Amino acid sequence: MKRIPPSALGAIALSCALLTPAFGQPVPVPAPPAPPADSGLNAPLFYQLLLGELNARGDEPATGVALLLDAARKTNNPAIYQRAVELALQSRNGESGLQAARAWKQAFPQSRDANRLVLQILVALNRIPESAEPLKTELALAGAGDRAAVIASLPRNYARATDKKQAAAVVEQVLAPYLNDANTGASAWSTVGRMRLAAGNTAGALDAARRGHALNPRAEGPALLALELMDPKQPEAEALVRKYLEGQPLPEIRMGYARALLDAQRSAETLAQLQIITREKPDFPEAWLVQGSLLVQDNQLPAAEAALQKYLELVQAAPRAEERSRGMAQAFLSLSQIAERRRDFVQANAWLDRIENSQDLLQAQNRRASILARQGKLEEARQLLRALPERNPADARMKVMAEVQLLRDNKQYQPAYDLLAQAIAKDPADTDLLYDQAMLAEKMGRFDDMEKLLRQLIAKKPDYHHAYNALGFSLAERNVRLPEARQLIQKALEFAPGDPFISDSLAWVEFRMGNNAEALRILQAAYKDRPDPEIAAHLGEVLWTLGQREKAQAIWREGMMLNAENETLLETLKRLKVQP
Repeated sequence: MKRIPPSALGAIALSCALLTPAFGQPVPVPAPPAPPADSGLNAPLFYQLLLGELNARGDEPATGVALLLDAARKTNNPAIYQRAVELALQSRNGESGLQAARAWKQAFPQSRDANRLVLQILVALNRIPESAEPLKTELALAGAGDRAAVIASLPRNYARATDKKQAAAVVEQVLAPYLNDANTGASAWSTVGRMRLAAGNTAGALDAARRGHALNPRAEGPALLALELMDPKQPEAEALVRKYLEGQPLPEIRMGYARALLDAQRSAETLAQLQIITREKPDFPEAWLVQGSLLVQDNQLPAAEAALQKYLELVQAAPRAEERSRGMAQAFLSLSQIAERRRDFVQANAWLDRIENSQDLLQAQNRRASILARQGKLEEARQLLRALPERNPADARMKVMAEVQLLRDNKQYQPAYDLLAQAIAKDPADTDLLYDQAMLAEKMGRFDDMEKLLRQLIAKKPDYHHAYNALGFSLAERNVRLPEARQLIQKALEFAPGDPFISDSLAWVEFRMGNNAEALRILQAAYKDRPDPEIAAHLGEVLWTLGQREKAQAIWREGMMLNAENETLLETLKRLKVQP
């Protein structure tokens, strides 16, 4: 356990690891001065704090939080209030965390830290209507210079709200006094637009962008919103972006417009925008990179080479960041293509050799392939990946896996399955490829093929625990051959004891066999070890079946906080007709 310094507990670790930083800023750690001798921090109180910490980290977190909260009230110390909130959230008890945050706010009505936590927890618990009051307070407490930034951050803070329309309505109602203010209007309308967009109201989002731009034509928020709304069916969105660009725009927004034009295959217009950026801000590296890549496509090789060399000159003079490394890989690839077209194969290979690893090259081409696939050009995307150089067997394997993933992402399961079959024929010893092929067979509902492949895999590598687990879980999911499913999963646990995901599979077998109490016990232990949305889905369903519906919904809400797009969780909620 962490030692608690005896000086008013001001140095207790206060980072709320389970909270998103409020409004784009970390919650500052209070640093109160050392208390005077009569502050009340005597030996019994210090013992109470220590006991609270021990209970919170042990089997009685609710008792620990209660002890910390009582100590906070006795000492009127904001650091101890915040610690109580932290411990409640670490024990995954949102209601207890909300109670502690509200107590802190009541004791310190002007504390933005306390108010922000109340707001965050209410949103996380999907108690959206109740969030209106702390949101009003947050805006009132923010300084005039910070208010626009606070408003702009609201869509991010409401992103996990389940009822997007309700969230949009609450935020719009609270922002009503700020919509026509010269200092906050553009930011407020941008936020309203983003909330409407999240709720599926595209027309309303566009109207908000238009209103925000009318209030302040130089504001970035409405232009960024309009950029996100750009679509051939909504020409007004692009018109708003172009109006903003007539002023003194940020180069990043013009670059965003260029990317949108590129995605729409408007290459000539893209190139024109990039040339404006490189003329007005010649030290903007990304514009040179994309410009060079486009010029390669147009076979304007000298101009392309000059642009790519300029990009490399700029990024090599700057600190080496990961994203710049990827850009350099793409630049080297394009320069290699230029050399190849000039039939300078030695130089072409020399450029490829400067790419530090094949993963960088693969990532650059994967992005291009994904864009092509989204435009309906899947075959062209596949050819792009196949054209990647192969300097060793690892390169060849990565190319295959990239193409398989592209096909899988686009639900082309049969071609992906066939591609893996070809790869396995070349390298029968690659058990990971065999496992991936089995999972694709399951995706296609070909369960006999899946089982055959997994048993081949087990025969080749008897300690490949994923195969036992996958086959056992598939049987349990289909509610067939349950005793055999249990044996398979128990075998997987022999090779990977304590793995929470395999334990989740075992619990699912027990649930299918009617052993609900045992299933609950296993799932609770697995979820404690590894809070995961899929485990949350199963744990919630067992609780729901046992009639513990409030607990089930609480677990599902936690799962949604972890990943609101998890397929298993969403399917469970839909099947049981439950709103978390």
